[in-house]
Amino acid sequence: MTSTDVRKDAEDSGPSGYAAARLRLLTEEARSGPPRRAALAELTDEWLSGLFTAGAEELRGVSLVAVGGYGRGELSPRSDLDLLLLHDGSDSAGVAALADRLWYPVWDLGLALDHSVRTPSEARKTSGEDLKVQLGLLDARHLAGDLGLTAGLRTAVLADWRNQAPKRLPELQELCAERAERQGELQYLLEPDLKEARGGLRDATALRAVAASWLADAPREGLADARRRLLDVRDALHLTTGRATDRLALQEQDQVAAELGLLDADTLLRQVYEAARVVSYASDVTWREVGRVLRSRAVRPRLRAMLGGGKPVAERSPLAEGVVEQDGEVVLARAARPDRDPVLPLRAAAAAAQAGLPMSLHAVRRMAAVARPLPTPWPAEAREQLVTLLGSGRPTIEVWEALEAEGLITHFLPDWERVRCRPQRNAVHIWTVDRHLIETAVRASEFTRRVSRPDLLLVSALLHDIGKGWPGDHSVAGEIIAKDVAARIGFDRADVAVLATLVRHHLLLVDTATRRDLEDPATVRSVAEAVGTQSTLELLHALTESDALATGPAAWSSWRGSLVADLVKRVAAVLAGDAPEEPEAAAPTAEQERLAIEAFRTGGPVLSLRAQTEVPAEAAETEASGDPEPLGVELLIAVPDQPGVLPAVAGVLAMHRLTVRTAELRALDLPDGVEGAVLLLDWRVAAEYGSLPQAARLRADLVRALDGSLDITGRLAERDAAYPRRRGVVAPAARVTVHPAASRLATVIEVRAQDAPGLLHRIGRALEDAAVRVRSMHVSTLGSNAVDAFYVTNAKGVPLPAAEASSVARKLEEMLRG
Repeated sequence: MTSTDVRKDAEDSGPSGYAAARLRLLTEEARSGPPRRAALAELTDEWLSGLFTAGAEELRGVSLVAVGGYGRGELSPRSDLDLLLLHDGSDSAGVAALADRLWYPVWDLGLALDHSVRTPSEARKTSGEDLKVQLGLLDARHLAGDLGLTAGLRTAVLADWRNQAPKRLPELQELCAERAERQGELQYLLEPDLKEARGGLRDATALRAVAASWLADAPREGLADARRRLLDVRDALHLTTGRATDRLALQEQDQVAAELGLLDADTLLRQVYEAARVVSYASDVTWREVGRVLRSRAVRPRLRAMLGGGKPVAERSPLAEGVVEQDGEVVLARAARPDRDPVLPLRAAAAAAQAGLPMSLHAVRRMAAVARPLPTPWPAEAREQLVTLLGSGRPTIEVWEALEAEGLITHFLPDWERVRCRPQRNAVHIWTVDRHLIETAVRASEFTRRVSRPDLLLVSALLHDIGKGWPGDHSVAGEIIAKDVAARIGFDRADVAVLATLVRHHLLLVDTATRRDLEDPATVRSVAEAVGTQSTLELLHALTESDALATGPAAWSSWRGSLVADLVKRVAAVLAGDAPEEPEAAAPTAEQERLAIEAFRTGGPVLSLRAQTEVPAEAAETEASGDPEPLGVELLIAVPDQPGVLPAVAGVLAMHRLTVRTAELRALDLPDGVEGAVLLLDWRVAAEYGSLPQAARLRADLVRALDGSLDITGRLAERDAAYPRRRGVVAPAARVTVHPAASRLATVIEVRAQDAPGLLHRIGRALEDAAVRVRSMHVSTLGSNAVDAFYVTNAKGVPLPAAEASSVARKLEEMLRG
């Protein structure tokens, strides 16, 4: 559709002519992006101008003005029409009638309309009271009527904006900060709001307003392309959903990606994140410049008076070779030669992070423009400066982002490109892969006093997930990449091997501690063999905690910390030469014996609840101040030996919203003279909503579950039907695997499935049907994913033969997938 076609289609000023032309334009496959937005704005201009002309034949001193997004010509398929009917106040009745002739055709087509009718003085008064109105008027564009009236308002509004900038810009900055607090950062969200989130279209518009003030200007490189990309994605979102939405929901991302001709939803998100990162960085630099200019304006008169009218000279304080501080930023010294000093960017970055100062945009760009490659291996100074940067704590993030915005990170670490802006579709992770790696280094900087080689801890933190940019197991791929990177940046062969081990096994401790039986010597020996040395174990422990803390609040707790600390203590003993002894069945405690006798005497279940809050010293080191987090509740249950105990108990606990963390089951022989056996179940559970059920209620429901009068399956099915799910999101299929070498005492079957009420109940029933006995189980839930390990034996108490174990796993997987 050409411009001539637009005018021709708009000649019919009626709604049907415009609607048909609009539909043809939006369904054209040959046109998209800026050309389509411009054509849509032109078509709408022509239509509205026709409506205005037909209704304003006898009126003078009236004009129709597009403001806001429409004023900028940024019409997405479902955008609002932001319109101002401007008049000189001479014919209020005629203007009101004209407004009706304009607004009603728009509403008749179902288009969203943001409209106002004002005189120039009213418009200026309202904009002076409402910052959002003033921002909209900055983009005022004449559509029809009295051009002089529109031009006069534009001139006045721009003059007001520039005169009021010292007051208005801090208000705008606060508005942007409040919006970012509510909406989050666009570059990290799995379901971002393209307009409202930090780094989105609102922030891009705010940067235009700052530039219009003539007080400061945003870095322009890449900003226009970033804005265009976000607008393109919003266009595709409107077309695929048919709604006026800015929220890029998970269930719509594949369709939006297809509309844009992209490979998949991850490619789409990565492009969105890259655009948002450009806008966010430009915002940081711009608001910093605004603050500096405003401070300078406030201080300059006093300085001039003190200096007798002379121009003040900015103070420069040396920070490192070739690096100085000036006016609250890190800049290059006058004698610095970045074209001859390849270590300078790392030295400047380390100095900035150590001082807690931002890097000057000009300095970073100057270094990026002439950056020379470092030799391989790196000189010792370059490696030391990288470690210093990584060990500087929270200021590292802002400095790293400044280097990354100008391409210096991938200049030094080419492998970084594969993880840059890479989304993580996991509810536990709150960051993209690259930001998670930097967050891990920041967390690791808090633990450098705990390890003998803090440099290896910090570099392993930076590299532990570097394999996520490659296919396959990211730990395996990461080990290969880490070896190459570590050798390139100058570590010797022994240190390279340690870093490779840390990256390869960065999940080993937490996975083993939460999913394996720590009383089983095979478990401890396998970890000791993988780690190799005490010093590596020390580093791996610190890396594990740093990684979990940098992942998100769901990835670490006192409970996980205590389990990992217990495992580390056991592995350290093995590495010191103390071989773990084969566990013997512990003698029942007095409490267990009492419960067992009571269960046998009554012929029914007996139980006790006891809170557990102890935290081992190793875990307590990193606990925040305040009361210790409860590790859960010990639930002891004694039941006369009978089938179906495990699924019954699991089902009752699920009904009472108790989360199971670990469980041990064993048959307990009664004292001499008493015939029969009692099953003893020792569970660690946590209340889902903070309050524990009464023990009497638990016992009553368990009695009913065991005698069949309580329909656990039906009750849990009702809960499952009400369980919140994301529309259109299909969970990955359940996976069940056998780990034959994980224990000599039992067969370990690991279940990975979507977490849901009653999952343990269903698994327990399936294992009962397979005629296997559960010796213990270890339950771990991360986000919506459950990873549960079951130590099972046959009826004689020995591990299952390989064929039988595979058959049980296959049937269990079929049940979960069905």
